Amino acid sequence: MTSLMIDQLYEQQIKTLPRAARLRLLARIADDLAATDEDKPVSIMGLHGLGADMWQGMDAQDYVNHLRDEWDRQ
Repeated sequence: MTSLMIDQLYEQQIKTLPRAARLRLLARIADDLAATDEDKPVSIMGLHGLGADMWQGMDAQDYVNHLRDEWDRQ
């Protein structure tokens, strides 16, 4: 599944769910991932570079400002 498909799935199906439902989904995914790799040690370095395409061309300060604006609106 491509990043674009995942982003569309999130925006159209998951983001619209109530917070409690999203938390249950997150827990279910975490349980599924833990069950399939339980005898393999997990390294934080396995996350290196993950999602780098999401940040391509994005200014860090603009992103932080955007997050702060969202927090202020809540």
